[in-house]
Amino acid sequence: MPKVKTNSSAKKRFKVTASGQITHQKSHKRHILTKKSKKRKRAMRKDGVVAAPNLFFVQRLLGLK
Repeated sequence: MPKVKTNSSAKKRFKVTASGQITHQKSHKRHILTKKSKKRKRAMRKDGVVAAPNLFFVQRLLGLK
């Protein structure tokens, strides 16, 4: 079986934690920030965890499965 290459865009967007979870940056923090509340913008600073339905797909992109 040939080796699977890691997807270049995925390795820039996702990070695997020590416990094995895959994290990502929150979206909607690039522009049109004036209408968004401080609380909402502050919540976007934290990394999000990849949801269960998308986990297998992201793992394949990263070459983990």
